[in-house]
Amino acid sequence: MRIDKYLKVARVLKRRVVAKELADNERLLINGRVAKAGNEVKVNDEITIMFGHRHLKIRVLDIKEHIKKEDTESLYEVIDDRKDVL
Repeated sequence: MRIDKYLKVARVLKRRVVAKELADNERLLINGRVAKAGNEVKVNDEITIMFGHRHLKIRVLDIKEHIKKEDTESLYEVIDDRKDVL
């Protein structure tokens, strides 16, 4: 599944457009490498998202096309969630 779609389906981000913008600005990584919005995500991949001063790192546990809101936590686990202090 494309990373932009995965982040939307897993409800990590609200819109695919946001994932595309992050990728265009090299603020989206898959396994430590800069990702494009169309890059494929696989189970056990580590995704790093850099929003301003916040860095979120998650591990992909499962990939599904459709999922209920209350079940989205089964798709990934948070490895690191930190805010950089200025």
